[in-house]
Order: sequence, then C-alpha cells, then structure tokens
Amino acid sequence: MEQALELVGLTKVFGEERAVDELSLSVPAGSFFGVLGPNGAGKTTSLSMAVGLLRPDGGTARIFGVDVWRESPKAKALVGVLPDGLGMPERLTGREVLTYLGLLRGLPEDEVGRRAAELLEVLELDHEDDKQVIGYSTGMRKKLGLAVALLHAPRLLVLDEPFEAVDPVSAATIRTILHRFIAGGGSVVMSSHVMALVEQLCDRIAVVADGKVVAAGTVSEVQAGATLEDAFVSLVGASTRGADGLTWLSH
Repeated sequence: MEQALELVGLTKVFGEERAVDELSLSVPAGSFFGVLGPNGAGKTTSLSMAVGLLRPDGGTARIFGVDVWRESPKAKALVGVLPDGLGMPERLTGREVLTYLGLLRGLPEDEVGRRAAELLEVLELDHEDDKQVIGYSTGMRKKLGLAVALLHAPRLLVLDEPFEAVDPVSAATIRTILHRFIAGGGSVVMSSHVMALVEQLCDRIAVVADGKVVAAGTVSEVQAGATLEDAFVSLVGASTRGADGLTWLSH
C-alpha cells in the first residue's frame, strides 16, 4: 500500500529534553489519520519535522516516497500545512495573502485569483476583503490558514488542531471540505485533543506519548473495546491526581 507519509526514527532533542524519541509512523494514502497525545507529548514537534518546518536530529520523513529533507522542494509541493501558531503577513488582506503565497508557489496569476476567490467564498471569508489579517479573529486566521494549505492542490494535508477556535458552522464547512478532499484522492493527517471529533472524522489514528507512538491502527483497533477517551487515558498513563482534593470549592 502506498504511504502518504512515512516517518522512521524521527528524533529531536532540546537541551537535555528528548522531545521526540525515534518516532516511527506510517499513514496510508487515502486515509484520514488522527494524531492524539497529551500536551508536551511531541505531536507538534513530530509534525513540524514531518513537513520540513523543523530539522530533525535523526531519522527520516517521506511524503509519497519523497524525502522531506533531501528533496525538500519536491516534497513540499505535495503537502499543504496548517501549523501550530501559524504566522501570516498581518498587513495584507486574506485575498492578498492567498495571492502572494500562490504566486510564490509559481501558480499562474489567473489561477491563483480563481482559487483564492473560491476558497474565500467557501470558508465565508469573502466578505472580509477590506480587513487586514491583523484584525482577524483566531477562528478566521485558522480558516485562512486552511485556505493557504489547500491553495496549491496538494496530495496530503497536515493539520495541527484545525478546528480550534472555529465556530460550529465553520467547523461543519471544514469537515465537508476535508471529506471532499479525501474523496478526491487526497490524504489528511490531523492532530486534535477532541476525542469525539477524531472518532467522527478519522479512519486511522496514532497515540503519541513521551515522544513515541504508543498505539496505532484503525480507531476500533486502538479503542480495543473501550471508548476512545478511556483507551487514550490508559495508553498515555494519565491520572486524575489530586481530583479528590480542592475541597474548598464545595459549597
């Protein structure tokens, strides 16, 4: 089976902290793949290395067989990325951002204009043409970031918390777009903390803890007869330490 994303032995060390510890993961082409993990588990660091935003200290990352670091331009042409803490040119409007980044990717000017107009309309940002990005809400920035990721028609989307701070109506629109992307032959990797969302959207998942993949497979395989939330808590070794305290909150 063709792999949309393949990570082998990815490692990243910050000072004395081993943030990602020889992490390996395979994402089959055509899948909607969810990545779960507690805060500080190494999800964002791993995904940043997977798409060429952060150089690993060890290991390899391949997108449809293309090495992300040895053939970087070719690999990056295959992937659209919505990273954590997305930065954008804040003194441009959303349409200007899409136009600028589309032209940087080498797309024809008329094609950039057509795609930008369609994306802004679908994501309900077309009525904000006179507003600079600096005035966008967090949810609007998230939607514009998704538009940027989709603009060059990639084969793979890697999305870090794409539904965070997005209102329910916009979230429904994004779900429709992502399902259409999958149906058209694309692949999606999405990190999220929302278990219900992962269960609803994803067909395969991986759980990351302490910089390693501790479980991966179909949703039902990882659940192993439990709820996804219970399976997750068991896999990452979480506890509710101190939950019986805070007696001063009782009235």
